[in-house]
Amino acid sequence: MSLTYKTRKRLSLLILLVGLPLYIVVAVNVVEMFDRPGFLVELLVWVVLGVVWALPLKAIFKGVGQPDPAAQDDPPRD
Repeated sequence: MSLTYKTRKRLSLLILLVGLPLYIVVAVNVVEMFDRPGFLVELLVWVVLGVVWALPLKAIFKGVGQPDPAAQDDPPRD
């Protein structure tokens, strides 16, 4: 099943406005359950958590910033 450009754009906006803040809250709470490790280990954990959320969503975000490929070129309105 292929998502249309419009669907991917709306879904990506929903993910960024709702999903990402929820992911941040969950990640902070999970990390705080453990004793605080050394600086470099903690930095590595945050970098990994910062990248991991986007990997499964790569297909949704891909090309969203580009113009709709299915849209026809309409002449500009004056």
